[in-house]
This record gives sequence, structure tokens and C-alpha cells, in this order.
Amino acid sequence: MNQTRKIYGGSIDWLTVFIWLALCIIGWFNIHAAVFDPMHSSLVSLSTNYGKQFLYIIVCVLVACAIMIIDGKFYNYVSPLLYAITLILLVAVLIVGRNVGGNQAWIPIGTFRLQPSEFAKLGSCLLLARYLSSHSNKTPNTGTLLVGTIILLVPIILIMLQPDTGSALTFFALVLVFYREGYVSGQLLAFAFVCIVLFILTLLFSQWYIIGILASLCALGAYLFKRSRKAIPSAVILFVASTLFVLSVDFAYEHILQSHQRNRIDVILGKVDDPRGQGYNLNQSKIAIGSGQLFGKGYLQGTQTKYNFVPEQSTDFIFCTVGEEWGFIGSVIIVLLYLGLLLRIIQMAERQRSSFARVYGYGVASIFFFHFFINIGMTIGIVPVIGIPLPFLSYGGSSLLSFTMLLFILLKFDSNRKGVV
Repeated sequence: MNQTRKIYGGSIDWLTVFIWLALCIIGWFNIHAAVFDPMHSSLVSLSTNYGKQFLYIIVCVLVACAIMIIDGKFYNYVSPLLYAITLILLVAVLIVGRNVGGNQAWIPIGTFRLQPSEFAKLGSCLLLARYLSSHSNKTPNTGTLLVGTIILLVPIILIMLQPDTGSALTFFALVLVFYREGYVSGQLLAFAFVCIVLFILTLLFSQWYIIGILASLCALGAYLFKRSRKAIPSAVILFVASTLFVLSVDFAYEHILQSHQRNRIDVILGKVDDPRGQGYNLNQSKIAIGSGQLFGKGYLQGTQTKYNFVPEQSTDFIFCTVGEEWGFIGSVIIVLLYLGLLLRIIQMAERQRSSFARVYGYGVASIFFFHFFINIGMTIGIVPVIGIPLPFLSYGGSSLLSFTMLLFILLKFDSNRKGVV
């Protein structure tokens, strides 16, 4: 009886639950619009993707309720087992998985296709939270960081074997967890950002032009801080390191990245203008979103969507349907809902009294932010196209269920934050 009062007596962050439900319903209607079939106009027809999505939403509601009933300490105790199960599934998908679009990422179970990589995010977040929280009273050290990194690298390697680059990249977002817990400095994150900028600039301009600019900047820095004994040696080391990085970009670009990945980057950077070939997906996506203008064309009125000009329009490119039928206003509302959800997640993470719940909360925030930013960014052409879903909007039972579990386990921790999880 006491547990029931904890669940339904107002201790749950109901605003977060409302945002989650709103996004699920909005996604359901947009999937209906994206793959509308006049022969099966019912929103709950199980012979269609939108009917199946309705069923997935019902299952997620039931799972969410079950998560809120189970004692929060259970998720800490069971985290190693969940992590192990997801690794077994990641190995199994390489053996018995179904290849779709060049990725062997799904295990067929009747009419349902299980995507283990989605649940690997949950297992990794829980185990990482358990491990880092067990060292929360100690000074952050390289050994702890190394073990935490290995926890993430194992699923990354298995997912890359599928190969599913998009899902694998999601795990790198968890570096924000290490930053929050003091294992990674802000300087290191800034260094990584500078490397990304240098990588892009080297692809756009001559490497010798970039090296010349770096030499000028290092010389200017050495001159401005000439009173410091370390100024000149530091400038020289920085210049040598950055020069070596710039000189290695072409090799890495040609020999490490796959051809389709290079093509997508070339399209984003404007090095290739191929609207009917490599740039087709992005071009159709931008046309669909732009055609919605301010208020959109109206529900079920999207021509780009209706006539299948937009690729993967119910999964990776679901935001195109929002832009075309709901317009700029509708798109802004969706973005605001996501920002609101992220802020609530971060707020919940910060107010946890348990280090396990706090670390887990930041893991959830990192994964959600990566999916929100990359998915929406690729549809409007600011990041390369990689196949990851938009949480709660994209079609798919595995992604919807895994995102729901990620969120509601945090909600469970938050509802019991006065205790110890």
C-alpha cells in the first residue's frame, strides 16, 4: 500500500511522463501520415506500421507501469546480468540475424524484429552507472576510466561488426558521463572539438593552407605569452601535433571510412553535388521540410511523404513528415518538447542522492541528446546521414521500448530519491 502511494501519490515527475506520452502519440500520427494506406485507413490496423506502432505504445505503457512497481534497487543489482544478456544478443545477431539494408542488426521473432543494439544502450548505461558509482568516493583515476571505457567498447565493437555505425557512435556520447563524474576534463573535450574542426577544414581546404594558419596562430600565441618560459615549447609542441593530425586526415578519410560514409560527408560539405545519387536522401528531406513553410500542408497532405520521395520516411527521416505537414511551427514545437525532456532528465539526474542514479541519469541524457541532435540534424543537412531513430517518433518496437525503459527507470529512481537506490 505504501509502495502504491509512492507511485501514484505525486512523487513521479508527471511532466516528464506527459512529454513522453505526447511524443509517442505524435510519432504514431506521423507514422500514419508517412505510410498511409487508403486500404487500411484505421490507425490501429495491425497490418500496417502505424497499427503496429500503436501496439508497441500499449506494450510500452505496460512496461513503464511494471518498471515503476519494481523496487529501484533491483536495477542496480541486475545491471551485470542485463549487460551480459545484451552482449549475448549482439553476438547472436551476427549468427542468426536478418540483413536489412546492408546491416545484420535484427533478430526475427515471428513478425517482430528485435534489434539488440537498442537494448545494449540500456545495459551499458546501467553497468557503467554501477561501476562508476562504486568508485564515487575515490579520486577519479585512469584505471577507473579505462575499465569504464572497456564497458562501452565491447558493445561498440560487436555493433560495428554488423555493421551499424550509427548505433555504435551513440555510445561515444557517454563521454559526457565521464566528464560529469570528473574522469574527463573540459580541456580534453575542447581538444576533441578542435580536432573535429581541423578534420572538416582539412577536407574543405588544402592541408598546407591549414598548416600555414596553424603556424601563424602558434607563433602569435608564443609572442603574446612570451614572458612565460613554457610559451615557446608549448607552441612548438602544439604546432607539431596539429600538423601531424592535419597530414593524417587524408589517409584516415580514404582508408578508415567506408565509401558510403565518405560520400555522405562530401554531400554535407558541398564537395559533391549529386541530388539524384549520393545526395538524393538529403535533397528530398530538405525539400519535404522546406515545402511545409510556416504552418505546413496539413495532416495527410504531404506530397513528398505521400508519394514516397523521402527515404525511410517512417523511421530515420520521420522528422520530414513533421516539417512538411506541420510546418515550421510544428517543427519548433517538437524541438521544444525534446529540449524540455532533456532539461527534465538533467534536472532529475542532478537531484539524485544516489551516485548510481545520478550517473545513470546522465547516461540517459547523453544518449537522448545524441539521438535528438543527430537525427534532426541529418534531416536538415547539418550532419552526415547515419541511421539512428528519433526517440519516440520513429517507427520501431525495439527503439520505442528501449527508450521507454531508459526513461522510466530514471523516473523510478527519481520517485524514490529520498531513499538509497
